[in-house]
Amino acid sequence: MPTAPLDEHRVWEALRTVNDPEVGMNVVELGLVYGVHVQADRVRVRMTLTSAACPMGASMVEEAREALARALPPADIDVELVWDPPWTPALMSLQAKQSLGWEE
Repeated sequence: MPTAPLDEHRVWEALRTVNDPEVGMNVVELGLVYGVHVQADRVRVRMTLTSAACPMGASMVEEAREALARALPPADIDVELVWDPPWTPALMSLQAKQSLGWEE
């Protein structure tokens, strides 16, 4: 188990290991992570899904929790699923858009 102090960079890197199984791309590049807050021994992540009807929502939230638990020292980890603002393809990274053929 990692023992280095918590920092936001490590949280983002851990979240990059979580893929949306329907798209095959990580949740950070897809723009599904709306925010990360690190304080002492607590990590809070706000994320969304591409659709409220996504059948993989609960498993993606759990996968995010597990990825954080593996990558970080012991911490209180809270991954909150939010719907406001609604996700749009505009939130994706340029690399994700190019990979999916959605270049602007």
